[in-house]
Amino acid sequence: MGDLAKIFKAYDIRGVVPGELDEAAAEAVGAAFVEVLGAAAVVIARDMRASSVPLSAAFARGATGRGADVIDAGLGSTDLLYYASGSLALPGAMFTASHNPARYNGMKLCRAGAVPVGAETGLTAVRDRAAEILAAGGPADGDGAVGEVTGRDLLAGYAGHLRALVDLSGVRPLKVVVDAGNGMAGHTVPAVFAGLPVEVVPLYFELDGAFPNHEANPLEPDNLRDLQKAVLSNGADLGLAFDGDADRCWVVDERGESVSPSAITALVATRELARHPGAPVIHNLITSRAVPEIIAEHGGVPVRTRVGHSFIKAEMARAGAVFGGEHSAHYYFRDFWFADSGMLAALHVLAALGGQDRPLSELIAVYVRYAASGEINSTVSDQQAALARARAAFAGREGAVVDDLDGLTVSGAGWWFNLRPSNTEPLLRLNAEAADEKQMAAVRDEVLAVVRSTP
Repeated sequence: MGDLAKIFKAYDIRGVVPGELDEAAAEAVGAAFVEVLGAAAVVIARDMRASSVPLSAAFARGATGRGADVIDAGLGSTDLLYYASGSLALPGAMFTASHNPARYNGMKLCRAGAVPVGAETGLTAVRDRAAEILAAGGPADGDGAVGEVTGRDLLAGYAGHLRALVDLSGVRPLKVVVDAGNGMAGHTVPAVFAGLPVEVVPLYFELDGAFPNHEANPLEPDNLRDLQKAVLSNGADLGLAFDGDADRCWVVDERGESVSPSAITALVATRELARHPGAPVIHNLITSRAVPEIIAEHGGVPVRTRVGHSFIKAEMARAGAVFGGEHSAHYYFRDFWFADSGMLAALHVLAALGGQDRPLSELIAVYVRYAASGEINSTVSDQQAALARARAAFAGREGAVVDDLDGLTVSGAGWWFNLRPSNTEPLLRLNAEAADEKQMAAVRDEVLAVVRSTP
């Protein structure tokens, strides 16, 4: 067993199995989770990775050894676990490493009602208590009260809940190619789409944690190639790609072209604002500037946050926001316990597309106003020094506005860029946007030259 500090991240637990994360650690985390939260019962679910079975069983042993009952939902997506936590009003643990390679696994923890557990909201306390339990030889030092493990199939309830949130009655029939990437969407899509006016062309629905076809990470363009080809060859209306634990959804239009998550954020925001006029809507600081513009134009209140689901969820709860979107294709809903669900976002896209006659490329065009660089990583030896160089190069320009909400953001006449340091690697992540492609490329290239220069 490796160092717990290495596998406990800001928002979750993740590491190589078994070198960094093994059954002993999972059992200790189960015991510590129950202790820290004072939980009488917890609900758990797992993805399709082979290691998820023994790790979730070990967690359950730790939890029941501390007297808590465990409801085991079995195979599920991360948003199914959030549904379980919300509908059952129980703390939850999802066993997944999302889009990471097969040798990884991890846990996403939440309080009752799908409230996230991050480093500042209990995850550090769980880590420290788990380390104490491991140092004492394991979690066998309970008070003798032992809880029970009960299996419960929650897939039908999850699917029904999502369908109840988005009305697809009366929409025109659609053909959609879905690339599950051998991840959990292969398990959840058939249940959620059952009975809808949707013909599904499945790609890689076989659950396989070895990811034999491609990584289940739709943010990487190479992982979308098969989906894009299948949309064209099948004459589909759109394509959907999910990551390994199916909490993120990427959209491809009828031409096989990627649709920006910022455009999806704007589209869903307008739909939610039609139901909840004047409501706040969250967007993180690297979404397109079109997003807050469109939110305001539709009577909503745009609320800008830093990147990361724990920040988004906390701000959504504070502001009472109806919806939130990130440029990483995470989408959050007030009606889903402020949690993220790629599947729920997909249903909104299907409803919007099927409710009118235009193809997706035309429907979405009104939400795309600017040219964006996408996220570009630069390896740097000193993140702060590189940020300082960028600040010095741009901050003094006429009309430039600087803010430090999350890294460095500089805005000018018709352009902006954000540089954020990675928390785990010696990287700076650049996102730039401008009024047109030429101006965006000029800003992007100048920032990259400054960041990558040798002082």
